[in-house]
Amino acid sequence: MLYVDSSILVGLCTKETKSPAINKWYENSRDLQLISSTWMFTEFASALSIKERTGQITPKESKSAWKIFEAICNNDIELLPIDNKVFYSAGLLVLDSSSKLRSGDALHLAAAKFFKAKAIITLDKVLEKNASRLKIKTITI
Repeated sequence: MLYVDSSILVGLCTKETKSPAINKWYENSRDLQLISSTWMFTEFASALSIKERTGQITPKESKSAWKIFEAICNNDIELLPIDNKVFYSAGLLVLDSSSKLRSGDALHLAAAKFFKAKAIITLDKVLEKNASRLKIKTITI
């Protein structure tokens, strides 16, 4: 199981610098079991909203990205529900200020650990560093 961070799906569904590399990875990941948590819905929607408010994408592009996201979630990635223990674990991760984790990233990291993911794929360097600290293999693009 490979846990997918929202930074990957944002880059897959919108145009970003790393989008070509993410698309190539995605095309080559068909044989992998891709998972994430249901937190992905909220975080992905927030990312689209921020991009729209800051003029990075148009409302039409946002709607298109959401449709792509929904298709990916329906066909290629399993979004698993988050247990209360995961929220607690994420809280402990952000409580350590030296981790520099934000709450959403801590939630992804705690979920990946809880789901016993073999690795996590992310564009986020802070998340990557903390995953390594927790002995979770990271895949970067």
